[in-house]
Amino acid sequence: MTETYPRNALVTRPLALVLGASGGVGGAVARALSRRGYRIRAMNRNPEKQARKFPVYEWVAGDAMKLEDVMAAAEGATLIFHGVNPPGYRNWQKLVLPMLDNTIVAAKANRARILFPGTVYNFGPDALPEPKEDSPQSATTRKGRLRIEMEARLREAAWNGTQVILVRAGDFFGGTSGANSWFGQMVKAGKPLGSVTRLSAPGIGHQWAYLPDLGETFAALDARARELPSYANFHFEGHWDEDGSAMIEAIRRVSGRADLPVRPFPWFLVPMLAPFVALMREILEIRYLWRTPMHMKNDKLVAFLGHEPHTPLDDAIAIALEDLGVTLPAEDGARQTSAA
Repeated sequence: MTETYPRNALVTRPLALVLGASGGVGGAVARALSRRGYRIRAMNRNPEKQARKFPVYEWVAGDAMKLEDVMAAAEGATLIFHGVNPPGYRNWQKLVLPMLDNTIVAAKANRARILFPGTVYNFGPDALPEPKEDSPQSATTRKGRLRIEMEARLREAAWNGTQVILVRAGDFFGGTSGANSWFGQMVKAGKPLGSVTRLSAPGIGHQWAYLPDLGETFAALDARARELPSYANFHFEGHWDEDGSAMIEAIRRVSGRADLPVRPFPWFLVPMLAPFVALMREILEIRYLWRTPMHMKNDKLVAFLGHEPHTPLDDAIAIALEDLGVTLPAEDGARQTSAA
């Protein structure tokens, strides 16, 4: 249930700065925190544009690479959600650490805690197939090594008095920004659903995180932050696709097309494009996650919260397709009939 607040209550509501509120995970966390009583401040290079899309938030102009902007945006915040990434994977190695450092400085200055979405990239082959929260991190990829350094800096921040709550999750789906996700490679945003793309090798499991569930998980952990240590990390299980077919079959069920064609992802093109396209280089580095199963279980999370927020897969898929503007076969037929 969405909570409402009288105008004079706004000054008493705690303030959360959400960096990346216009993105998938940041947007989901912002909505979940807002439902739990937070006033949301969001920073963006184009706040006027974002304010038209999300008018309930307080939008301020700023760049996560500029410490003075982050400091100004964080003034008065009791928590900062750090969900910003370089656009289009450009200059990743030069930007992600300075952006995180700015968040850490701002959090310390305001005595705010940090919420941070982790990834599976930290783990190397020695931690597979079921890495734990405290498994050794020996990533072999550049992106993975950067993620290891990010977590190291967050642990140092926690050691110095800034509380950090970190949740690692699989690939995201759900939300309007999903076109830039792996789910957006399975179906095409804004297009009729004529086929679905298989991403993994046959029989290889994969882990998916439905963003509204992940956002609620962050909010639930934040609500009990006083019970957590200065550095708390959890694994979010989400939807574990045991053999790579569960997501495909769910899309088929939701579409009402049991015979919906399945096409393989053109992995053979990735090495050819990688020298020229930054995104393809990033995809090539993490291809192993579609060839080798990696299953992060949520035992620690469930032991603390008592449950993990979990939307049934078919319901999550139906909403995710709608979020992307994907036209289902029955809808497309109805539109054609209406037009005739």
